[in-house]
Amino acid sequence: MKPKFGVVVFPGSNCDHDAYFAVKKILGYQSEFLWHKEKDLKGSDVVILPGGFSYGDYLRTGAIARFSPIMESVYKFAENGGIVIGICNGFQILLELGLLPGVMMKNESLKFVCKDVYLRVEHNDNIFTKSVHQKVLKIPVAHGDGNYFADETTLNELETNKQVLFRYVSPEGNVADGFNPNGSLNNIAGIVNKKKNVMGLMPHPERCCDPILGNTDGALLFNSVAENYLS
Repeated sequence: MKPKFGVVVFPGSNCDHDAYFAVKKILGYQSEFLWHKEKDLKGSDVVILPGGFSYGDYLRTGAIARFSPIMESVYKFAENGGIVIGICNGFQILLELGLLPGVMMKNESLKFVCKDVYLRVEHNDNIFTKSVHQKVLKIPVAHGDGNYFADETTLNELETNKQVLFRYVSPEGNVADGFNPNGSLNNIAGIVNKKKNVMGLMPHPERCCDPILGNTDGALLFNSVAENYLS
């Protein structure tokens, strides 16, 4: 049985159709858009919060979107064990909502960054990477506020609980400042919650699912979720 993906649409989302197209048209999973003013998740097994600039990000990235009616349902869904994926702006929204710890600051360079980066998969004891056998993935980033920050206690908990899922690394998988596109602490690119049913990551896996693009590393994450969501 294949899962149904729900893709939330906020005013200012610009990667909602990318996510929808990737999971439905390329990977073949049932998918449906979820409007921000509604509360019905329409039977979704997996909810995706896509990238973009929700509500223009005029106050702070994700700060307004977290109050959308749909997010009340997403929060309850996640608290009950539902699978949630926050990509870029979606990650920022999850931080604001409190489903993931930490905050997102402006890139260390104070410049928007848009390029391919390499991510090291740190753990496979979760639905998002359980079926990912590659150690290093090549996935694009596109953000101006991707500098992940948390206090020392939170960082230690993330590391101890194996909640750091992805780190920015060299193509060979080595951690170094030169491969960190935004200044994130500990080169963190993506994390999960303690129950490991909610994931946030700054890179865009939906942008590297189609073979015609010459890179399908992003598909590994969505397929891992689909293969393991009932286990």
